[in-house]
Amino acid sequence: MSADPRFSRWLGAVVAVVLAVLAAAWLFPGSDGAVVVVYSSVDQIFSEPVFRHFEEQTGVRVRAVYDTEETKSTGVLNRLIAEAENPQADVFWSGDPVRPFLLIDRGLVEPYVSPQAQGIPQEFKDAQGTWTGFAARARVLLINRKRLGDRPLPRSVRDLADPRWRGEAAIANPVFGTTTMHVAALFSSWGEAEAEAFVDSLKENEVRIASSNGEVKRLVVAGEVVFGLLDTDDAFVAMQSGAPVDLLYPDQDGMGTLVMPTVAVCLRGGPNPGPARQLIDYLLSRGVEAEMAASAAHMPLRPDVPPPAHLRAVGDLRAMKVDYGDVAKKMEEIQPWLRSWAGL
Repeated sequence: MSADPRFSRWLGAVVAVVLAVLAAAWLFPGSDGAVVVVYSSVDQIFSEPVFRHFEEQTGVRVRAVYDTEETKSTGVLNRLIAEAENPQADVFWSGDPVRPFLLIDRGLVEPYVSPQAQGIPQEFKDAQGTWTGFAARARVLLINRKRLGDRPLPRSVRDLADPRWRGEAAIANPVFGTTTMHVAALFSSWGEAEAEAFVDSLKENEVRIASSNGEVKRLVVAGEVVFGLLDTDDAFVAMQSGAPVDLLYPDQDGMGTLVMPTVAVCLRGGPNPGPARQLIDYLLSRGVEAEMAASAAHMPLRPDVPPPAHLRAVGDLRAMKVDYGDVAKKMEEIQPWLRSWAGL
C-alpha cells in the first residue's frame, strides 16, 4: 500500500522544521552560554585542541567548521564569501597569510587590534587590526641524504629548474594549497615574465608534480627524488620519523625563505562579536604559539617562545620580503594561467 501523499508532505515539513531548529541551535545557542562560530583552514587535528582549551578556560563554546583535505584552504573561504550577505561565522583562522586578504578586499573583515598582538613583530600584522599573524610555517627543501650522495646541496627554489636535478625533484600541484601562495609570491617578487618562465621550466626539468605537500614528503622519504619543496610542518614529520632526510631553508644568501604565519581575523557582521574578540585574543596569546609549536611544528613569531626541534626561529631566518596583500591579488590573477599550465 502506498503512503498517503498528505502524510508524506506533513512528514517532510516536520523534518525540515526540525533540521532548521537544530541548525539554529548549533549556530546560536540560547542564553545559557556564549558561543563563537569559527571557520578554519588550519588542520583540524591541530586547531580543534586549541578550541577545546579555549572553551575550558573561558566557558565560551566553539562551533568550528573545518576545511577538508579535498578543499584545503579554499572551502571555508568560498563559504565565507558566499555567506557575505548573511554572515554565519565570527572568526576565520587561516592556515596562511594570503587568503584573509581576499576577505579584506571584499569588506568582510571587522578590524580588531587585540592587546595580545603587542608581542607579534610588526611585519606580521596590520596596525589597524585587519589581520594579525602568529604560529608560522615556512617553505623549505627536504633532502634525502642517501639519494643526494656526495653531490652539492640544492640551496634555492631555483634549483628545481636546474638541469643537474632533472627528474630528481618534486613539488605539490601549484593550483592548490600553500604551493599556490608560493608561486604567487614569486610572481609578486620576480614579475610575470620571469615567474612564468620558471614555472614552465619545471615541466621541462621533469619535476614531479605531487598531489599535496604530504605526497612530496613521501617521495623524498622513499628516495624517489633527491629533494622536494614543502612546508616546515611536513618536513618536521619526516625528520621525526628517522628517515635519512635534512631540512634546508632556501635562498638564505639571496631573496630569503617564504614565511607563512597563520592569521586570525574577525568577520564583519558575525553573530557573536564579543566572543569573537575573546577567541582572537586567545589565539594570539603566547600559550597558543607554544601549543602550536609543540603539536603542529609551527614556528612562533614571538622571540620569547622557543621553536620546535629541528626548526629555526623566525627571527633567525632571512625571510622573503613580500606584501601578503599583493600576493593575494597575484594569486587570483594567475589562477587561470596555473590551471591551464596544470591541464585543468
